[in-house]
Amino acid sequence: MINIDELKFDEKGLIPAVVVDSITKKVLTVAYMNKESLEISIKKGLNCFYSRSRDELWLKGETSGNYQHIVSITADCDNDALVVVVEKDGPACHKGTDSCFTNPVWESDELHEFSLQNLYDMLVGRKIEKPEGSYTTYLFQKGIDKILKKVGEECTEVIIAGKADDKAETVYELADLAYHAMVLMVQMGISVEDVHRELASRHIIDHKVKQEKMTK
Repeated sequence: MINIDELKFDEKGLIPAVVVDSITKKVLTVAYMNKESLEISIKKGLNCFYSRSRDELWLKGETSGNYQHIVSITADCDNDALVVVVEKDGPACHKGTDSCFTNPVWESDELHEFSLQNLYDMLVGRKIEKPEGSYTTYLFQKGIDKILKKVGEECTEVIIAGKADDKAETVYELADLAYHAMVLMVQMGISVEDVHRELASRHIIDHKVKQEKMTK
């Protein structure tokens, strides 16, 4: 861990802070901190910025309720910029959007961004729009019993591939299982964040158990 005094604030005493969602890994916003706001952020565990337009400290969420709970703060190699990973209570943008970055400028025709959250959002769209000819639409139309049957079938396929020690086939079947599991999540109203929080809570418990064993 480096000391705050090692950070390089600019001539106005500010340092840029790139705020990233701990779950989706999306960039939520880019703001500025001075030494005082950074100290408050660390003390409270909540993002506190310095507003250049208002020339004052700004605790994110103080008026809107959309607090940003800090998971970690990391400086870059020159110690003159920060990445702040957060769990947010609501929209990051003052316009009410999840992120401030919503205006596409350019996108590659060959490379495509992928995340579990993006897949989940696509599945939600399929459930709402029900495009004809879509396998996902078919699953939602058939309902919970069909979805559960497919989850069970894919579990079996993963077991068979794993037992055969076939890495490529196991990866393929795991992807099928993940897809069908996420269809089930959408059907039941379970979000990616719900599963993320559950896994995170288990990690904390596991870490504590390991510490207890080491002290005995």
